Amino acid sequence: IFLSFQVFGTIVWILVASTQIPLPLLQGWVMFVAVTAWCLSIVFLSVFLFGYANRIAVNWNQADFIFHGATFVFYFGAFLLQAATTSLHYLPRKFNSTMQETILSGREYNISIAASV
Repeated sequence: IFLSFQVFGTIVWILVASTQIPLPLLQGWVMFVAVTAWCLSIVFLSVFLFGYANRIAVNWNQADFIFHGATFVFYFGAFLLQAATTSLHYLPRKFNSTMQETILSGREYNISIAASV
């Protein structure tokens, strides 16, 4: 399960980094969640691969449950922020302009949808 977490975490990291969000603070939070979860899952994977789990007296089932529960909450919050920002696609960039220029181009909109999913 940790290896799949690494693969999907890397994909999320790449997709979010390739998006150009008009609100950089939101993208920063999404990147923080993706990178932190990715790094912590590497730590968990290393603990189990190198056998430290047998040496450390911790209830690993509970630690795994707490880790994945917290990761779910943070990823869900990041998803909401990414999806909310993606939904701003149809708003005009300049409200006083005569041209209707959208905030995200078609390509950026598609990448943002992929990053949200």
